[in-house]
Amino acid sequence: MPIASQNPATSETLERFEEHTEQQIEQKLQLAIEAFARHRRTRFAQRAARMQRASELLLSDKARYARMMTEEMGKTLKSAVAEAEKCALACQHYAEHAEVYLRDEPVELADARGYVRFLPLGPVLAIMPWNFPFWQVIRFAAPTLMAGNVGLLKHASNVPRCALALEELFLRAGFEPGVFQSLLIRSRRVAALIEDPRVMAVTLTGSEPAGVEVASLAGRKLKKTVLELGGSDPFIVMPSADLETAVKTAVTARNINNGQSCIAAKRFIVHSAVYAAFERRFVEQVAALRVGDPMQESTDIGPLATADGVRSVADQVDRSVRAGAKLLVGGQPLKGPGYFYAPTVLAEIPPDAPAYREEVFGPVALLFEVPDIDAAIALANDSSFGLGSSVWTQDPAEQQRFIDELEAGQTFVNAMVASDPRLPFGGVKHSGYGRELGAYGIREFVNAKSVLINQDQKRTASHSE
Repeated sequence: MPIASQNPATSETLERFEEHTEQQIEQKLQLAIEAFARHRRTRFAQRAARMQRASELLLSDKARYARMMTEEMGKTLKSAVAEAEKCALACQHYAEHAEVYLRDEPVELADARGYVRFLPLGPVLAIMPWNFPFWQVIRFAAPTLMAGNVGLLKHASNVPRCALALEELFLRAGFEPGVFQSLLIRSRRVAALIEDPRVMAVTLTGSEPAGVEVASLAGRKLKKTVLELGGSDPFIVMPSADLETAVKTAVTARNINNGQSCIAAKRFIVHSAVYAAFERRFVEQVAALRVGDPMQESTDIGPLATADGVRSVADQVDRSVRAGAKLLVGGQPLKGPGYFYAPTVLAEIPPDAPAYREEVFGPVALLFEVPDIDAAIALANDSSFGLGSSVWTQDPAEQQRFIDELEAGQTFVNAMVASDPRLPFGGVKHSGYGRELGAYGIREFVNAKSVLINQDQKRTASHSE
């Protein structure tokens, strides 16, 4: 069955692609091994020049790339342009900092010279989602290639144009054929890739079930994995917060990327002293969001990426309302072509409602009222997920408690959670393990080799007798 590129705003099929055959996959795996043998020996300066060129191409062609993203998965054009710009920033960051991140680390020894050297592993398989079709890939590819590894991309099947454009990007930037390749295959063929001895490690951004499956397969072959999975991020507002800024940021944080982001704020936990004012302003601003053609500058929220996505969100909301949640605005798919769902706010959500426990991957906000900081922390941590967290307070003591006690891979104070090339990104609990970005990210897929050089061979000989 061909892989189809479909416009979620119109349901129109844009283009069809044939899956790569077994023979083509075999050729790409062999090419990856051959390319790795050469690429690992290139100097950092060579890799940096090519990665810098990739950054420049992302900027010069951002309009074309943005339109491609919007057509394939429905994000607003303005946010797609911003995504291309962020990708350029990540490429530039690793072009400038990879050598420092991977510099030999000296280890002080009494009678020998010791250090840690960071060496590449080989081909790394990346299984990537559709929601940020360029950024998710670039934040894997930039550090991976700069470390001397080569990349194999299995992108989501609904964004094949983006997958092929990314392969073309790195070729245009000067990387040799085989250093970065896109594999047009469906999920059922991933297991064979993970089991192939030429694939040395695997990274996945996706759902919790997908993470469990990939980790199990890779674990049986003793291969390193990094998993960035789902999230149900808390956005906590305390009485000392700048309420106007907090509300405005909260609306953006929930509905960014049409509500389809793992690190989108999803659970809004608000102190009772400011809850009524927060709810009123929040609902007013959500109700005012413009839903429509993602190509239009005036559009705030475009379609969900797939028809299944709309059905899933609608089912979670409907079952939550039947369980006792209060619907404040929205709550239904929108009529007409495309996969649109109304921006929605739920309150008074009981613990047995699906929205309380599950990740809702669409423009649905969940409001909770709490009496104090202890209750806020307890509710925030009452989740199987632990990806990001955003807290709004001017109180230094409260800030420190949130930083220390929230079970999340990231805590942003008086700011919206966002990935940044300079900071490690990842989660705890069922949100996955390992880190992307920053120095920690580039060191995930390297061999941290301990080196000891004896300075006194005679002394060693006498000690061994």
